[in-house]
Amino acid sequence: MTPDWLDSNLSKLPRINILKQPTRGEWVEQAIGNLDVILLDHSHCERKAAGVALNLMFRYPSNTKMVRMLTAIAKEELDHFELVNQWLEKRGIPLRQLASPPYGASLNKQIRKDEPWRFLDSLLVCGLIEARSHERLGLLATHCPDPDLAKFYHSLMASEARHYGIYWTLADTYFQRSSVNGRLEELAIIESEILSSLYPEPRIHS
Repeated sequence: MTPDWLDSNLSKLPRINILKQPTRGEWVEQAIGNLDVILLDHSHCERKAAGVALNLMFRYPSNTKMVRMLTAIAKEELDHFELVNQWLEKRGIPLRQLASPPYGASLNKQIRKDEPWRFLDSLLVCGLIEARSHERLGLLATHCPDPDLAKFYHSLMASEARHYGIYWTLADTYFQRSSVNGRLEELAIIESEILSSLYPEPRIHS
């Protein structure tokens, strides 16, 4: 059961419209109680995010606007990867593998195989992940007991929101708005359903 003080604080945070359900207090409790693991998983998330942007650039190299915008995202994700790794070193946490929660794989299964819908779904899935990351970094910034670490999480929020905006803008560039909004609505519902059960291990996207 989530404490009353946490429920109250969660209700005061801004909502991200595309996310169908906000993160529950149980995740916040789990994350704050396991900050070292969350930091380690955050490192993996930043590295994977850079890799996803690069993979899209390799798959669709003729989409000039996308290549330019995702180049910037990949660079920024790698910068964040380095910053998180500095926090790991500061706290004496060695880099190591972590079992991945089902979140990313479950969302990627929703990507249709035929083009151009594979391209559209890939952009929208990336955008949803960035939107959820923005929300959860905000929760960590609000509730983290270490003020310096809380400040660090807060400093990353704007970039996560911007990344979501870039992926949505790219989808809107290459596809009709009605197709983008309709498919985004479908994927957003699935995204929240995936997170309806808390993963037993603390993760950014558990």
